[in-house]
Amino acid sequence: MLAILAQAEKTLFLPPARSTVAGAHDGLYNFVLWMSVFWLVLIAGVMIYFVIKYRRKSPQDKPVGPTHSTAIELGWTLPPLILVMIIFVWGFRGFMDMNQVPNGAYQVLVSASKWSWTFTYGGGENDSVLHVPVDTPISLVLNSTDVIHSFYVPDFRVKKDVVPGRYNKTWFQATEVGEYNLFCAEYCGQGHSAMVTKVIVESREDFLAYLVERGKWWEGESPAEVGQTVWVEKGCKQCHSVDGVDGTGPTWKDVFGSERKFADGSPRVADEEYIRESVLNPGKNVVQGFDNVMPTFQGQIKDPEITGVIEYLKSISTHYDGQLLEPFPVSVPAENSGSPGAQE
Repeated sequence: MLAILAQAEKTLFLPPARSTVAGAHDGLYNFVLWMSVFWLVLIAGVMIYFVIKYRRKSPQDKPVGPTHSTAIELGWTLPPLILVMIIFVWGFRGFMDMNQVPNGAYQVLVSASKWSWTFTYGGGENDSVLHVPVDTPISLVLNSTDVIHSFYVPDFRVKKDVVPGRYNKTWFQATEVGEYNLFCAEYCGQGHSAMVTKVIVESREDFLAYLVERGKWWEGESPAEVGQTVWVEKGCKQCHSVDGVDGTGPTWKDVFGSERKFADGSPRVADEEYIRESVLNPGKNVVQGFDNVMPTFQGQIKDPEITGVIEYLKSISTHYDGQLLEPFPVSVPAENSGSPGAQE
C-alpha cells in the first residue's frame, strides 16, 4: 500500500514524483505520516476511554490498582524504539543514496548568488535555467558566492544547501520530460522570494541541440539586447533597476559616462573599462552609500555578454550620445563538428 502511495501520480501532500529517488523519499514520508496518524488516534482514543471509564465519581474515591507495571513500561518503550530504528535505517539509506553520485553522471556546476542561479555545463555554456536530459543521472556541484542558499526541486525531492567557501554535491535523475520549479529554500535576504527558476527536462537530442545553441546564444542579437538579457538572466535586476531608482545596488540608468564617487572618496568616470571591472571585480570600487555585497561574475560570464552589458548601459544613459554596436555576426558551423553533450 505504501509503495502504491509513493508512486502515485498525485500524492496526498506532495507534488507528483518525477525522479528516481522520489519514490523512496515518498515511501518514508508516508510511513512516518500514517504511523503518526495511527498512534495519535490510538493514544487519544485510549486516553478518552480511560478518562470516561475511570473518572472520579465522588471526592471520597481513592486511586486503586498497581502503581508500577514492567510490562506496560516495556510496551510503550520497545515498539517506539523499533519504529525509530526502522525510520533511521530507511532515512540513512536514502541519505547515502543521494550522496553517492552514479558513475558516468553528467556534471553541472551550480552557482548561487543574491538572488539568482547560474548553471554551467561542460563546454562552458551557462544559463539561469537548468536544462537536463531525461533518464540521465545529473551530478550537481554547488557553490555560493555570498551567503547560504539551498537548491530545492520539489518534484524531484532534491534539496541541498549551497554554502559559500565550499562545494556541496548532490544528484538526481529525472524520469519525465517537462518544466519543474526550482527554489532557494534558505532565507538569503531581501530578494529571497524572487530566487526562483526552472528545470527543463528534455530528450537527449533536444538537450544536445540546446547546448550548441546556448554556446553562442548572443549571435544575431545586438549587444544592447544581449545586455538586457544578461540583466534579467544573471539576476542583475534584483539589485540594479533601470528606472533611476536605487536598490541594493545603484540603478543602471544614466550610469555610463557619469562620474562615480567611491567609498574612499575617489572619483572615476564610468567608462567601458570601469563597467568591465565592476562585473569581474565588484569589490574594487564600491560606490558611496552602498555595501560591498555584489558577487563576482568571473568565470560565469563571457566577453560578448560583458560587451552587451556595456552597450545596454549606454542605451539607457543620457550621458552617452554615440552609436551603439551592430548585432553580433552569426557564425556558420563547420560540417561534422562535434557537439558537447551528456556523457555516455
